[in-house]
Amino acid sequence: MMHSFQYVAHGGKLVFVGLVKADIAFSDPEFHKREMTPMGSRNATREDFDKVMQAVASGAIDVSGYIAHRASFAETIGQFEGWLKPESKVIKAMVEL
Repeated sequence: MMHSFQYVAHGGKLVFVGLVKADIAFSDPEFHKREMTPMGSRNATREDFDKVMQAVASGAIDVSGYIAHRASFAETIGQFEGWLKPESKVIKAMVEL
């Protein structure tokens, strides 16, 4: 999460989803240079998830660009550790059932 600031476009938003039980630090000059907005989100309602799932199912949101890696359920055990390495460039990994 601390390295994610370098990927945000000038004037962009960085949204952290979920909780971390540790401190997160970032470079203040990098934050100001990018004029970015950091945001946090941990709650969503069932209605929120339904709306997103409908948008994905209808094609209103193209998720293909978000899924960087895919593996079958059986392949996941062998590939998961590699996905954790930064050089794998995983954005989202899809486990296919």
